[in-house]
Amino acid sequence: MQKLIFICLFFLGWNYVNSQELNCNVTVVSSQISGSNKQVFSTLEKAVSDFMNNNKWTKIAYKKQEKVQCALIINITEQSGSNDFSGSIQLQVVRPVFDSTYQTPILNYKDDDVSFTYEEFQPLLYNETNYESNLTSLLSFYAYVILGFDSDSFAEKGGDKYFKKAESIVAIAQQGGKKGWSSLSGKKSRFGLIDQMLDNAFSVYRNMLYNYHIKGLDLMFKDKELAKKNMAKSIISLRSIYSSRPSSLLLRLFSDTKTEEIKSVFKDGPKIDTVDLKEMLMRFIPANNESWNAIK
Repeated sequence: MQKLIFICLFFLGWNYVNSQELNCNVTVVSSQISGSNKQVFSTLEKAVSDFMNNNKWTKIAYKKQEKVQCALIINITEQSGSNDFSGSIQLQVVRPVFDSTYQTPILNYKDDDVSFTYEEFQPLLYNETNYESNLTSLLSFYAYVILGFDSDSFAEKGGDKYFKKAESIVAIAQQGGKKGWSSLSGKKSRFGLIDQMLDNAFSVYRNMLYNYHIKGLDLMFKDKELAKKNMAKSIISLRSIYSSRPSSLLLRLFSDTKTEEIKSVFKDGPKIDTVDLKEMLMRFIPANNESWNAIK
């Protein structure tokens, strides 16, 4: 009987320790592709979903309610031959706000340089040290980017190890010769994204992720006025990035991810001094001035 109990506890423990980290909602859009074999896109969607959600990306035990909530939209706009596809990936990541039902966006990123080969029913295998395919490199890269942004929002530079994993994937994937992996791909590429997230010159952005969420949104339930002040301070800290690199990818990411939330938080009470906040936002993201004008 004791042996049976031990075996049961062993397998329960094994399932807990090996519980996966991501709850990734995958959608493959193929409306621009004509042809009779549409089934391949359904098969691809399931294969990508299984790859993202069933692989174990860390050594940390994640409970079901702790899984990182994210969405991956693969929009296929071109098919050459039967197995070669190109298009874009839209990545959205959210995380819960303490003592609320609200999910705050922490990353909204679009990758327009996506191309890969996929043969229906082929297994998608993750290999940490070797290049398997551009598709598995893309998915592995974004798995670690998701974990990196999520971890940065909970601990100061908590995503370091995940961003470094993503950096390693960038280096390995370069041998495939596809766009987006090298410095020649530009600052808004996958290379550019991970390069900036690990560059000390942009560390203020990662500090902002922590302060904005832990000392801001997560404090809303307890002290809304102090939370808003801390959020405003964290946003204003991005001024140093704008001063030195006004066209930074990270500033665009911030705008794409947080504009609606900032508008919602700061348009209502309790009232705080938002003069510096509005001035800075209007300067470095003027395209969103209609939203910034709603800040009171």
